[in-house]
Amino acid sequence: MPGLVLTGAVAAVATVVGTWFPLAGGPVAGMVIGVVLAAVRRPGRCLQPGIATAGRSVLQLAVVLLGCQLSLTQVVRVGGGSLPVMLGTLASCLVAACLVGRLLGTGRDLRTLIGVGTGICGASAIAAVTPVIGAASAEVAYAVSTIFLFNIAAVLVLPVLGHLLDLSQQGFGLFAGTAVNDMSSVVAASAAYGDEAGQYAVVVKLTRTLLIIPVCLWLAALARRRTAAAGGAARSRRATLKNAAGSVPWFLVGFLLTALGSTLGLVPDQLRPALGTLAVLLITVALSAIGLMTDLRGLRRAGARPLLLGACLWTVVCATSLLLQYLTGSW
Repeated sequence: MPGLVLTGAVAAVATVVGTWFPLAGGPVAGMVIGVVLAAVRRPGRCLQPGIATAGRSVLQLAVVLLGCQLSLTQVVRVGGGSLPVMLGTLASCLVAACLVGRLLGTGRDLRTLIGVGTGICGASAIAAVTPVIGAASAEVAYAVSTIFLFNIAAVLVLPVLGHLLDLSQQGFGLFAGTAVNDMSSVVAASAAYGDEAGQYAVVVKLTRTLLIIPVCLWLAALARRRTAAAGGAARSRRATLKNAAGSVPWFLVGFLLTALGSTLGLVPDQLRPALGTLAVLLITVALSAIGLMTDLRGLRRAGARPLLLGACLWTVVCATSLLLQYLTGSW
């Protein structure tokens, strides 16, 4: 309980700070405040269980609530035109994360977090992937910070680039929806281009969120394979089947069920804004906990290489999005 109270208090302050700086938002502010507090004084032993619960269970619950913002009908309608661009940008981002990350000497978990954060939906994707791969808090903090930096760059640069390329409203909406990470930055960048671009970008961004599911399942399978290999001897078929049933993270099933419920009208329209706000608040609590658990020495050891990786991946995603739009006639 003491740890949960602490993370809740940090999240409350971060939420206020996020209203003052919308481009940063509450989740990033919570993580930064948590890191600063941890640098001043590491949480004591009595606080650690509650902080760990906030960084794990609360994070998973937030991912479930994100599904309430999705309408699978909208996904189907928009997906026909945008799916090739979304899948292409995600594939190019993940491949580049693997190759460039290895060249730069970035750790496997850190390059995975930066890759999914850049390729899918920023802090939300990082939140979903973190419990799947068991990433350390320092790696999560660095990944979220990297994504945040390039979110700001996207808001400043992409509208100017869109005008230079003479993109249509729908074309820029697709560009912003696939090349910008967190929702607040997608809205800021696309709204600056035009109302139609803003509306289309939001639907593309929400559709892109669904890609969390196959990516997390794939990462869970890889993690299980590595665990089995590290275990040495071959397991029996019964044990393999039993463990396979548990390879699907429960919160991804919950995410899909809430998205389905939203599509079928089981989630009232009046409740969606409140549930969306609650999801952001829970992510803020979870990232505040991750900040409190962050080892600053781990961040210093990582150096500037993860930041360089983030720059490379953002460039790849932007270039791939524009190229695929040109090739598919979506420009």
